[in-house]
Amino acid sequence: MPTTGTTVVVHGAAGLLTLIALALTLWHGVTEGGVALAFGGLVAVGELARWTAGGSDREPAPLGAAGALAYALLGEIGGRATHHGVLQVIAVVVAAALVGAVPHVALGKGPALDHVARRVLTVGFAAVCFQPLYNSGKLEEWVGKGPAFAAFIVGLLALTALCDAVLAAAMAHARTGWPFGPILRDELRAMLGIGSAVCATGAVMALAVAVAGLWALPVFSLPLLLTQLSFRRYAAVRTTYRQTIASLARATEIAGYTPPGHARRVAALSRAVGRELGLLEPDLAVLEHAALMHDIGQLSLLDPVPAGATAALPEAEQRRIALLGGAVVRQTGVDGDVAVVVERQADPYRDQPLTARIVRTANAYDEMARGEGPGGPLNALERLRLATGHDYQPEVVEALARVLARGK
Repeated sequence: MPTTGTTVVVHGAAGLLTLIALALTLWHGVTEGGVALAFGGLVAVGELARWTAGGSDREPAPLGAAGALAYALLGEIGGRATHHGVLQVIAVVVAAALVGAVPHVALGKGPALDHVARRVLTVGFAAVCFQPLYNSGKLEEWVGKGPAFAAFIVGLLALTALCDAVLAAAMAHARTGWPFGPILRDELRAMLGIGSAVCATGAVMALAVAVAGLWALPVFSLPLLLTQLSFRRYAAVRTTYRQTIASLARATEIAGYTPPGHARRVAALSRAVGRELGLLEPDLAVLEHAALMHDIGQLSLLDPVPAGATAALPEAEQRRIALLGGAVVRQTGVDGDVAVVVERQADPYRDQPLTARIVRTANAYDEMARGEGPGGPLNALERLRLATGHDYQPEVVEALARVLARGK
């Protein structure tokens, strides 16, 4: 992962906070060791059950995250006040996460440093907002111990999740250069899924343990664990779906209609340009799948187009191939939005949806750039710019230029 100023600052802050928390906790000893062990065990189990959804940056260990937040917001256990502070919360969470990550590290699948840093900072944020207020008695003085207290916990968790989303978006923006706004919207959208389950479970755990004691931990951990298993199955289905689309896309290469790797290159360029133009994740998925299958209509041709270069064909022939491709996509059961992009890629760009404009531009660039030596990419980009008045949207071409410049 490239190192940027933002990632250095975030990783440095998380590392410094972790070192201080571990050192002072070891120096002063662990307060209420049984409680720390119970929550630490929960975090470790959550890390052991860690999963990765096809390389996604979403929360890979929701049970561990919920347990960590619950410990950060724990003020009582079975009616008795607790006395652990902010630094002990961070130390216990980090130590437990390290223990749970050992098997994954041994298999070469350890947690990403970004996730570790975000976990430390978000848990520290929640603990700083709660523990001093609760231990000083100010929180009880302000909101009491009834519904207002529960509402405070939920609100604090929502604020913590928001901070985590902003932090994740800022790090992704600094690492990739993609527009910050769409990345943040994607992170906030993800909060409505597994993120809301993590926050709800963390709040319920903290409130239940305060009343019923540590017995509440396994009871309220089970639903989130089952939810995590459901998400894992859903991710497996999505992975299979994408593999099926990729296999269908290779049919034109195997049959000799398109050069090897053309569909993958167009898909990668299309997704990057879509990111550059601010498309959200659902639209990016449609865009990528359509780009992978954009040439499938060529299977209807009696003779392959030389080098699969459909951009040089007459408009009527391009439109016929696109319509046949859309019909094939519909027959495969793939999302209908993908078929629309495939069948409209040969329309005049002013009549196309943005996704079709992107696929059209990325496809033309790859066809023009290959096989022309070192100057091929620059020549292809210049030809696209000259054709923006009729064939390609200027904004899409310039977004492609920015993507290519970063790639170099």
